[in-house]
Amino acid sequence: MASIKNELVIAYNRQAATRNAAARQEWKIQVRDSFLAQVQKQPLHSLLDIGSGPGHDGKFFQENGLKVSCIDISPKMVELCIAKGLQAKVMDFSQMSFHDKSFDAVWALNCLLHVPKVELPGVLTEISRVLKPGGLFFIGVYGRYNSEGIWKDDDYQPKRFFSFFDEATLKAMLSQFFEVVSFQVFPHTDELDFHAIVVTNCKGVR
Repeated sequence: MASIKNELVIAYNRQAATRNAAARQEWKIQVRDSFLAQVQKQPLHSLLDIGSGPGHDGKFFQENGLKVSCIDISPKMVELCIAKGLQAKVMDFSQMSFHDKSFDAVWALNCLLHVPKVELPGVLTEISRVLKPGGLFFIGVYGRYNSEGIWKDDDYQPKRFFSFFDEATLKAMLSQFFEVVSFQVFPHTDELDFHAIVVTNCKGVR
C-alpha cells in the first residue's frame, strides 16, 4: 500500500494545477447538491472532505454554511485548498489525527477507489470513528464489476491504482459499518458506472 500511496502523491502533485483549472462536471455538481440538501435537512454543521483534491467541493460546502476541513495526501492539492481559504492538511485518510466523533458529515468523492480491497474495511472503520453517530457519509466511486490494479490506460504518470466494486458487493461492504440511506447509479461509460451512496453512522464507533 505504501508504494501505491507514494505513486498517487506523485501523480496528483503533477496534475494539481490541471485539476484546479478544470470545470466541474455536471453530474458531480448534481450529486454534490443532493448531498448538501440532505446535510441541511438534518441540519448538520461540520464536514470533512477526504481526498479533497484542489478544494472545489470543500469551497462549495463552506460557502453554503458548513464548517469544512479538507485532507489529501498530495501537498500540492492541500496548498490549493488553503489558497481558497479552506482549513486543509496533508493527511492519510486511513490514519487520521482527528478525535473520535469530530464531524457531522464526511464527503469522499472519487478517492476511496484508490484503496486496495483488503485495506478498505480499515479505512471505513476510521471514517466511522471520526463521524458522529447519526452523521452522514457520502462515498462516490466508479464501478460495475469487481477488479483492482493499475489502470493501464491511465494518462497520469505514474499510472494510478484503482479498485472497483459491483453494486451488490459495494452495498454489502458498506452495510458492515453504516446504514445505507440512498444508493444511486449513474451510467458513465461503456465499461463503468458511477455509484453515489449516502450512508449514516447509525451503528456507532467500532
